[in-house]
Amino acid sequence: MKGVRIPKDRIGVLIGKEGQTKAMIEERCKVKLDIDSEGEVLIDDSKNEDPLMQLKVMDIVRAIGRGFSPHHAMRLLDDDEYFEVMDIDDYVGKKHDQLQRVRARIIGSGGKTRRIIEDMVGVNISVYGDTVCIIGNSIQMPIARSAVDMILSGSEHATVYRFLERKRGELRISEMGFS
Repeated sequence: MKGVRIPKDRIGVLIGKEGQTKAMIEERCKVKLDIDSEGEVLIDDSKNEDPLMQLKVMDIVRAIGRGFSPHHAMRLLDDDEYFEVMDIDDYVGKKHDQLQRVRARIIGSGGKTRRIIEDMVGVNISVYGDTVCIIGNSIQMPIARSAVDMILSGSEHATVYRFLERKRGELRISEMGFS
């Protein structure tokens, strides 16, 4: 049995209304989740045949804990979907005002910047606490990571959008190859 820790304010999201989210994860992944009030989540996969399922469930729980909706987190059940956490502190240090400024740059006015990256690349992004988390496949992930890295490093939004426009062709070609 492996454990994952999530923030206390995300426990309710993991459990879901009347336990629906927890039940859905347990049913689809054939695991048992034991969630305590401190945010410790134990995953029992003894009834599952798939050796990778425990790792996938750990990523799903972590993703929900980092601000993703259960619907977006379930995307991690697909074989070519990955979850990555980028720490904003690595870019700006521990200064609260700098953290707020950079978080606002990633989200953008009314969520515009985050939405543009999500729409152009096909990933899901969550900005929670001092982290930026991305869910995407092996082709989308490096592009989204680069775009977020550019913003965290201080690049202008227009520069990031041009970068995404150039990468759009690569994404289309790779999508055709998977179809």
